[in-house]
Amino acid sequence: MNMLRLVFVVSLLVGCGTKAPAVTRGAVEPRTSAPPKAPPSTSPYVLVLGTAQDAGLPQIGCTGQHCVRAARDPAQRRFSSAILLCDPRTGMRWLFDATPDLREQLHFANGHPSSRQLPGSRPPLVEGIFLTHAHIGHYTGLMFLGRESYGAKQVPVFGTERMRDFLTNNGPWSQLVSLGNIELRPIAPPDTVKLAADLSVQAIPVVHRDEFSDTVAFIVRGPERALLYLPDIDKWSRWDTRIEEVLAKVDFALLDGTFFDGDEVPARAMSEIPHPFIRESLDRFGPLSLDERRKVVFTHMNHSNPAHESGGEAAVEIEKAGMSVAYRGQVFPL
Repeated sequence: MNMLRLVFVVSLLVGCGTKAPAVTRGAVEPRTSAPPKAPPSTSPYVLVLGTAQDAGLPQIGCTGQHCVRAARDPAQRRFSSAILLCDPRTGMRWLFDATPDLREQLHFANGHPSSRQLPGSRPPLVEGIFLTHAHIGHYTGLMFLGRESYGAKQVPVFGTERMRDFLTNNGPWSQLVSLGNIELRPIAPPDTVKLAADLSVQAIPVVHRDEFSDTVAFIVRGPERALLYLPDIDKWSRWDTRIEEVLAKVDFALLDGTFFDGDEVPARAMSEIPHPFIRESLDRFGPLSLDERRKVVFTHMNHSNPAHESGGEAAVEIEKAGMSVAYRGQVFPL
């Protein structure tokens, strides 16, 4: 009798339970509990770990539709912009930008590359970290390397001289240096760091709000292809380098797509947070050939950016222009 009652109760719960959430048009990214499998290729590749602006999605204090949806459904959450360079030939990997979402991003990247096998109870999380600049979404994840967390040992951290000085002279980051959790390795643009005979990273200076450090982008060159990682810059017109010239030298370009247009953050002065609006980039790159436009993949999108919504009007406009929006778990073969 007790078993019959149990079956009856379960049937009521199944038949009369809360409705499943309606399917939205938002892009469904992989959940952190189910990281993507490494590609079968033995060549180096880049894995996208995050696509949001520094503060992620949902953003603190936000009641907008994108934030509400992301708060309710973990699949709609967006981690801060970061990428992982993986070399299956050696099992090595390098992180680009250490974000506040670092814990979950590295969990998401479990198994990348599939050949990564490190002995010991506390193996290195990555072989190195390349930092673009000192805004909160790009370096604060270093805190998880400290003794309150992983207690890492001498992780190489590549950044400019100003980036090095900032980390060395300001706590709590200075403690990471003094305790040997990280090992700072200055890189002066346009210097190149060789990671293998056919794998390298070049820093290029970009114009941005440089309150605490200067800002760089990185060109990752593999055996066959090259990728530009440029998550933050002021307007294209303020840069003394033509972005089209850089595009011509790479096969993929992850570019600053912070804001879709100029009216999406009405409570903020947009002049204080200058970025090339996606619409401005669409106009600028419009005259380029389709092959050149296809290289452009937007990342680092603010919580207000409608391009987060896959299939929405903004995403469709981008796709019609021959460009695209990055997503967590996306792989770029090099």
